[in-house]
Amino acid sequence: MSGIRRPGRPAPSLGPASPAEGGATRKPVIALDALEVSFMRGGQAVRALRGVSLEVMPGEIVGLVGESGSGKSVLGLTLLGLLPKNPPPQVSGSAVVCGTDMVRASSEECRLVRREHMGAVFQDPMTSLNPTMRVGRQVAEAAGTETEALRLLDAVGVPEAKRRLRAYPHELSGGLRQRVMIAMAVAGSPSLVIAVEPTTALDVTVQAQILQLLASLRDEFGTSFVLVTHDLGVAAQVADRIAVLYGSRLAEVGGAEDVLQRPVHPYSEALLRSRLTLDCHRTRPIETLPGEPPDPRAHPPGCPFGPRCEFHAAECDAALPEIETVSPEGQPVRLAACVRWKDPSRVTATRDALDTWPAIDLGVIGGAPPAVLVHDVHKAFPIGGTFNRRHLHALRGVTLTVAKGEALALVGESGCGKSTLLRSIAGLQPINSGSIEFGRGARPQMVFQDAGASLTPWLTIGELIGERLRTESLSRAMRTERVQAALRQVGLPPEVAESKPLQLSGGQRQRAALARATVVPPDVLLCDEPTSALDVSLAATVLNLIGQLRRDLGMAVIFVTHDLAAARVVADRIAVMYLGRIVELGQSDAICASPAHPYTQALLAAVPDLARRKVRLQGEPASALDPPDGCEFHPRCPMAVDSCASAAAPLIPLDLAPPREVACPVFVERGATWAGDEA
Repeated sequence: MSGIRRPGRPAPSLGPASPAEGGATRKPVIALDALEVSFMRGGQAVRALRGVSLEVMPGEIVGLVGESGSGKSVLGLTLLGLLPKNPPPQVSGSAVVCGTDMVRASSEECRLVRREHMGAVFQDPMTSLNPTMRVGRQVAEAAGTETEALRLLDAVGVPEAKRRLRAYPHELSGGLRQRVMIAMAVAGSPSLVIAVEPTTALDVTVQAQILQLLASLRDEFGTSFVLVTHDLGVAAQVADRIAVLYGSRLAEVGGAEDVLQRPVHPYSEALLRSRLTLDCHRTRPIETLPGEPPDPRAHPPGCPFGPRCEFHAAECDAALPEIETVSPEGQPVRLAACVRWKDPSRVTATRDALDTWPAIDLGVIGGAPPAVLVHDVHKAFPIGGTFNRRHLHALRGVTLTVAKGEALALVGESGCGKSTLLRSIAGLQPINSGSIEFGRGARPQMVFQDAGASLTPWLTIGELIGERLRTESLSRAMRTERVQAALRQVGLPPEVAESKPLQLSGGQRQRAALARATVVPPDVLLCDEPTSALDVSLAATVLNLIGQLRRDLGMAVIFVTHDLAAARVVADRIAVMYLGRIVELGQSDAICASPAHPYTQALLAAVPDLARRKVRLQGEPASALDPPDGCEFHPRCPMAVDSCASAAAPLIPLDLAPPREVACPVFVERGATWAGDEA
């Protein structure tokens, strides 16, 4: 990376440090002391943070993890001095950032700290970037000059940076927009960057590149990062320490490897068990956390995790456990808020719970009639005006068949065409050529990524579900009974029918969307990234629910995701897409265990896990406006040969066990010698 520090400004100290290693000689970049934040909502106090004390040292990356509502984002906003002012929150304690208490400082002082010492990267760059301004002008506002903006874009890995200066945000991919946000965040060589869910909803390859970029910025400039995330795998890639929040409090703080490999707090253990991995049991439901997170308006007495904890005892309710230094045998010291952290019975209880986990027979799809037949489908979107019109080729000859009762996952990077294909199957997007047919009497139903945006906000959940029953001759009592049965089927109590979408949590809204989609059982359920923005426990709950509904209702499922672990658990087969084509198709276990196409190998290598993996796939996908000749993947492929640039690669059936289709002639010519060897 090229240097991007402003002239005359010294670099911060390099390298990570814990308070124990350097606290005596170096001042922390962040010092939180008994921080409490409450908001008034409907006449009730919502306690978002309760007594949080934490330090972040120069050059350190600290990951804040926990479920939705745990207080992670509120903590990030407090550090930035950006808590909402209407109505004003009740704040006590202190949040000192670079020597300034962001709680007691004036608005002008907070702005000065943000300008001189801080940067911020938010979850959705489209809502943070000005859609009416070109990228170069926005970066130049932070960098000072367009020349410096160009250097910044080069430094954060934006390809063809000079051309991108003239682009508007909507003309960039999600990964490129996030890199632009990071370039703006580090423009002034800040001492601290707050990154709030910077990789949520990004595909695995872009996610890996963004995380590598954050680590590079820390290593080169000594910038400290606070990484707010619900994905433990993301935190594992770059964090030096991890702080686990639950019920608006710190549950555990320690070195990243210690917390992720040998957690002390039961909540940390439960989060790890709920996390999807590529070696999860497909014949068992994913382990989830029982119950719901505590209501911040009425926290339970004693330990906030007590009502959901498998090791709960009477002593846990006696008093709110303070976070204190603990010394697990043979491990580094850390902080934990658990009165039973060293109880030896906890290890046995966890092992027994896993051993007695009930198995579910997924069944074998074979000889079933087709539910969906897609044949040679093409879809292009016109771009530009009358005199400079071009076409973006989103789908280019897609053919596949989904059997009745089968689950198929569509995976690939952003822009590969998977959501366009799903919307075309749903009839929401007309195709240019080819055909999409359904089995006899089959009816599709769609579940979208953002349930909050797909549910009408001014209608109750009962009214939204009841809408789908209007074509049936039902009395009011019968309709109410059907609505309540649909809610019970997805694990929601009947009283949810009286609530509006905004009164529910993210996981509850997604379950309500599934209830609406299945109250009249469809033959084909189409799911477009339904878990990408959910924390690990909610995502596991929704995936288990989709699997259970599929078995109970006998429906086919087409599941779009960028999460290969989720695809493997949910689907019988996986179709890997790249630039509008399917490049590999086969049974999910076989594809994840021994990927054939080099692109599939790269996707699997980029999946974040609790070990720090290297990024294997570099570069950006080719533009769908001007796809390359020959194999679409050859410009990025480490196995490409000259012939790859001459002719497009069709899907070729391979005589493997189980059977596979691969669009890679080089793989076929080599006799499948690299499958599983170089993944």
